[in-house]
Amino acid sequence: MNRARKLPQAAGVAVAGTKAASAATARSAGSAAAGSAGGVKGKSAGGPSGPLKDLRDLQVISQQLAEQRTREEAEAAAREVQRLRAEAERNLFARAAGPVKPLAPQGRASQKPKPPAPIPVQAQLDEQRVLREAISDEFDASTLLDVDDALSYRRPGVGLDVTRKLRTGTWSIQREIDLHGLRREEAREALAAFVRDAHRQGIRCVRVVHGKGLGSPGKTPVLKGKVQSWLVQKNEVLAFVQARAAEGGAGALVVLLKPVG
Repeated sequence: MNRARKLPQAAGVAVAGTKAASAATARSAGSAAAGSAGGVKGKSAGGPSGPLKDLRDLQVISQQLAEQRTREEAEAAAREVQRLRAEAERNLFARAAGPVKPLAPQGRASQKPKPPAPIPVQAQLDEQRVLREAISDEFDASTLLDVDDALSYRRPGVGLDVTRKLRTGTWSIQREIDLHGLRREEAREALAAFVRDAHRQGIRCVRVVHGKGLGSPGKTPVLKGKVQSWLVQKNEVLAFVQARAAEGGAGALVVLLKPVG
């Protein structure tokens, strides 16, 4: 009987414990629900969380990078346009001329100017000295002239037919020199150079104009006798005669020169 009383008491104690545990579980659940509600309320009141803010910043940075890339591309395009324009200006002549082909290196003319020939000053001086020595004013040619009206001259070995042909104009006059107005020294050098150059060029018949002396004191020809004397001393001279009236008459001589060689 005592045992029977103890059993109901134990059962009561167990039921009471079960109720207490259920109440404790309910309180815990309520606390958890209240905590969840408080957390949701706190999120709504406190604004965006950290990850959402980072996403917006990333979008801003991406936009800035895109704008910077666009500016760099525009600047690069402008530089390329300037480069192409400068290259086009440099190649303007090439485009206008069209395709060209370089010349072959063979056969090109040299553009270097030739140095001027040296002036043979000493040779000229020697030649002038020889001319002065070869023709003397002191030479008397009167004894060598033919005794005729014109006082013609022919070198020994030259026939009379030569002077006759000179008088009649058989030989054509190829060149002439006029000694009018020259002083004696100038006339001598000019005559010597004239005879030498004419002989070198193969000229056979020349005329030497010495003047009639109409403008000289006493109306006497100054150079006539000198010219005759100078011509006799020149080895290139074969003969000379007084010119015909149409060719100068008493104021000129027709001179026959040796052939070249």
